[in-house]
Amino acid sequence: MRRLFLVAATLLACPAVALVACSSGSSGDGGAIAGPACASGDAGYGADGGVLTPCAWDQPVAQPSDTTSAAGRAACTYKRGDLPEATLGPGTLPAEMPIENIVVVMMENHSFDSYLGHLNQYGNRGDIEAADAGATNPGVDGGPVPWAHAERLCTADTDHSWAGTHREIDTGKMDGFATVNDRTARAADAGADAALDPAVYSGARALWWYDQTDLPFYYQLANTFAVADHYHAAVPGPTWPNRMYLISATSFGLTSNDFPDLTPYPFPARDVSVLDELEKRHVSWQLYADGSPGAGVVYATSLVTRWGRRNVLSHIDQFVADAKAGHLPAVSLVDPDMPLTGSGGETDEHPPGDIQSGEAFVAQITQAVMTSPQWAHTALFITHDEHGGFYDHVAPPPACPPDTTAPILGSGDTTQGGFDMEGVRVVLLAVSPYAKKGYVGHHVYDHTSITRFIEAKFKLPALTARDANAEPLTDLFDFSRPAFAKPPSLATPTVDPTQYSYCTATFGK
Repeated sequence: MRRLFLVAATLLACPAVALVACSSGSSGDGGAIAGPACASGDAGYGADGGVLTPCAWDQPVAQPSDTTSAAGRAACTYKRGDLPEATLGPGTLPAEMPIENIVVVMMENHSFDSYLGHLNQYGNRGDIEAADAGATNPGVDGGPVPWAHAERLCTADTDHSWAGTHREIDTGKMDGFATVNDRTARAADAGADAALDPAVYSGARALWWYDQTDLPFYYQLANTFAVADHYHAAVPGPTWPNRMYLISATSFGLTSNDFPDLTPYPFPARDVSVLDELEKRHVSWQLYADGSPGAGVVYATSLVTRWGRRNVLSHIDQFVADAKAGHLPAVSLVDPDMPLTGSGGETDEHPPGDIQSGEAFVAQITQAVMTSPQWAHTALFITHDEHGGFYDHVAPPPACPPDTTAPILGSGDTTQGGFDMEGVRVVLLAVSPYAKKGYVGHHVYDHTSITRFIEAKFKLPALTARDANAEPLTDLFDFSRPAFAKPPSLATPTVDPTQYSYCTATFGK
């Protein structure tokens, strides 16, 4: 499936269309929503009709040592329902986290090496895990295809399906990117009447990289704040399953862009995502997007009915306004514009979009956060949902399966694999007053590490064995003192008009 958000059409066809329109006001106050007493079981409602927080969430927990908890996570010992304090030692879960607002921005379809593979050169440093300058992949003719500076700021889409990603990874050899993505060879093999332009559709584009001359804001941000260089997509596959892991810590067995069956997860009896948990904990949260939000891949149209309130989605300009007014909720999930078909000018960075347009979107969100009255207690995470078919040299490590559900393969797909392996490495930036200055964390993380960070802050139980055994991103912070009490000055990125015109002219037909 070329583009991920068929959910956009579903949501916009909903009688309540107006997920966005019906939430035009301020979305939160940055604090907790008042709630009644706790529930003795997993679910319940108070006398005022409000959903109850399970009493078990606030019961005392014996915290293991750092050594014991690390061994337990490595062995995938922990399970759904385990509280953070039961799975994380004191060195990983600090007694105090002076973070009151968490903002998550998830962009689209680029690997770590393709975006930040030249951060060492930019920052005159040597601590970033990056591909060697002479890295290659074999091409369709058997000759080497080099890891090379991108010729343009947009490309034809590259393969990030479950099957394609496994062929790119090639049992850890990471040598299938050029052959899998050589559409000119496939067109010739199929006897296509019109040859595809090799400059646009050859497999070489899957090995393109960018540096500070292309993405100056990203490079300055990564060199200033904290970056994780072993942060992986949660699934070796496409967008929807990976976005599911961000909020649900599972893809419900799905390996393609399909909606899960939520019948086994009625609210509030059984939580399907961290949003359900936040609602039961009475912690404010909001989705921000100018199109369909990422959470829609789990909830589809039930976003307008599940919690008995319809104002769960606001426009991006409302995020900027809320940040300026100091009214951001405790958790904000922010998505770029993710249209159904690519035109070359979209802001999500999904090919064929101009990546500088996406960088400008991220800069807008970052500047809104850093200039907000709430900056002093905010953590902003910026990542990509998956690698998008672009080369990375680091083989995905093992992962804890979320449950016993086997992968549900598409018709004709015979790919061998399970949910016991991470996806390809992607970017993760932590921007906060408490982010370690110029720091790189080498711990293995994936999207459920963000989930576990949210759970750790608000004392929420694990949703699956994946987030139960995930390490949160606390290594990237020093909560004892803020290194950026005063936000740093960052350059405002620009969009090259010539490159933008090329992208829209080539792919906007």
